[in-house]
Amino acid sequence: MSDPLFLEYFESIDDPRQQGKVVHKLLDIIFLTVSAVISGCQGWEDIEDFGHDRLNWLRKFVPFKNGIPRHDTIARVISRIDITQFQDSFSSWMKTCCKLTHGEVIALDGKRLKGSFTQADRRDALFMVSAFACENSVVLGQAQVDKKSNEINALPELLRLLEIKGCLVTIDAMGCQKSIAQKIIDKEADYLLAVKANQKALLKQIESALLPKLAEQAKGGVLFNEADYQRNREEFRCCAVSHDLKQLSETVHWKSAKTIGVIASYRKEKGKISNELSYRYYISSAHLTAEELAISARQHWQIENGLHWRLDVGFREDGCRIRRQGAASVFAGLRHIAFNHLKAETSFKKGMPAKQKKAMRSTDYLEKVLSL
Repeated sequence: MSDPLFLEYFESIDDPRQQGKVVHKLLDIIFLTVSAVISGCQGWEDIEDFGHDRLNWLRKFVPFKNGIPRHDTIARVISRIDITQFQDSFSSWMKTCCKLTHGEVIALDGKRLKGSFTQADRRDALFMVSAFACENSVVLGQAQVDKKSNEINALPELLRLLEIKGCLVTIDAMGCQKSIAQKIIDKEADYLLAVKANQKALLKQIESALLPKLAEQAKGGVLFNEADYQRNREEFRCCAVSHDLKQLSETVHWKSAKTIGVIASYRKEKGKISNELSYRYYISSAHLTAEELAISARQHWQIENGLHWRLDVGFREDGCRIRRQGAASVFAGLRHIAFNHLKAETSFKKGMPAKQKKAMRSTDYLEKVLSL
């Protein structure tokens, strides 16, 4: 039987070991680890045990001529994989198997792997930035944030990996930078960036332009309004936009800016209405209506609910204490491979934890998941 499709894209990764001493092939270890993570395994010893239990099945896809490697061998090899090569391979795989539609929202956001800290410094946990296709609900790529840097420097590297022509890229206020906007335009995509105090001049000008417009449109009844009901909480939002950017001097430095917008919202919890309105401001290179901006801004948060939350609940990512050398970043990428495979399997109508348990019980189901 041929290898699962995703393995073809990871063959180009250099094996970090001395070839004369290699007993277990790199692709064998990658396939073993991905299969184990899909089945709910959390650590190196779990992966080794899974391998022994499923050795005959694993050999249907990769040889494992020398059996299953020990858990410390698995850990050592995974921790030495070049993260840049891994990220390139991952994005190449997703470009092939995920076809994006024109105008699809691609959300970029970061997540701290809380359990990846070292004993010496509990604040040095790894931070990863991911790209999430909101319509397809899959991870398109990821980039590691250098411990001496921040998310701003990782975003250009992540954008380099992506094929996002015709899409709308959404980023929170951290990514509201002229250089990042330029890179998105260079990729033939549009941006929708949240504007906060890190862009003080732009924020003040958008406030001055849109708050009177918000009140004016409210009187005229032309605002886009929406409500969200969740158990004991209700949230009400309205959105106003403007395409007349001549009054904003700051926009001359923003590549192809066409729309500014504001979303005003308030909450009602347990029957009590919040006394304060909250305002969120945006700038975009796309010509968006109030409804389109509100929907796209709302879709951005799917990366929190559809990816980050699922990684914590289904894969228990925050509790994972894998941290040696580069293992945490590579293992995060392996979780993303497992996430995409499990998300693509739709015949079993349950959540990630239930799918993982089924994959652990049934090699037929695991094989089905890996074939997607």
